[in-house]
Amino acid sequence: MTARQLTVHDPGQLTTIQDRGRPGWAHLGVPRSGALDVAAAALGNRMVGNDPDAAVLETMLGGLTFTVSTAMTVAVSGATAPVTVDGRSHAFGEPVSVRGGQSVSLGRTEQGLRSYVAVAGGIDVRPVLGSRATDTLSGIGPPPVSAGDELPVGEALGQPHGSDVSVIRRLLPPAVLRFRPGPRTDWFTAEAAQTLSRSAYSVSADSNRIGLRLHGARLGRRQDADLPEELPSEGVVLGAIQVPASGEPLVFLNDHPTTGGYPVIGVLLLEDVFSCAQLSPGDEVRFTPAPQAPLAPE
Repeated sequence: MTARQLTVHDPGQLTTIQDRGRPGWAHLGVPRSGALDVAAAALGNRMVGNDPDAAVLETMLGGLTFTVSTAMTVAVSGATAPVTVDGRSHAFGEPVSVRGGQSVSLGRTEQGLRSYVAVAGGIDVRPVLGSRATDTLSGIGPPPVSAGDELPVGEALGQPHGSDVSVIRRLLPPAVLRFRPGPRTDWFTAEAAQTLSRSAYSVSADSNRIGLRLHGARLGRRQDADLPEELPSEGVVLGAIQVPASGEPLVFLNDHPTTGGYPVIGVLLLEDVFSCAQLSPGDEVRFTPAPQAPLAPE
């Protein structure tokens, strides 16, 4: 019997294996990791009949090409991109039946940044600390996908479903990210919070799964004698808006370090953290204060 697997021919710019991550290990220095756009990954799994926590491929800007060893159902969600099987176009955001030996390709993304490829049975690599997610900061979990990789696929257990909801979280420019005050607001001038809420920022090309780096108005720190020159390293959470020495904010995403030495002026609402997954370099971002809402579990 032929083993169920994908053979990767082109991984695109960056493709990783992701599930819902490994929350609950931050006290031991292990980041959450997992799919950045958790809703898109869950939708892909639903379309192919997988459990919501099944591992998928998270790929950036398209370009991914792979061959299936046996007949499988595949679906692509998240950032929209052309989907072809052996060169023939197929629907994006719908389950597609692929015969053994056929090649699946994603063209360049048309809207959004990260697409999710779900395969019936899920990517069945060995879990680490209860998760199959690739952590690009610590190196925990499987390495980023490379050309020539043969990725095992589990047995398909559920029935495929067509899509009945939006397959991409569309943020009309500018993207408005809601935040609550952080633990170190007292390190900043009275004007800094107003600057954060009233300024437009642009997404930097240096952004990655660790953090969303932004260019724009700088947030000034207080120059008081009662504040130390440096902040001792302390715990940071998913969605923390950290302000490094440059004064330009940085939003921590799923692969963020569990401690940091720069003050945190605010923390994004969980839903808006996941929206950051689809922001591309140059996109405009604005921040706005938000009422109380649950933070992400670490």
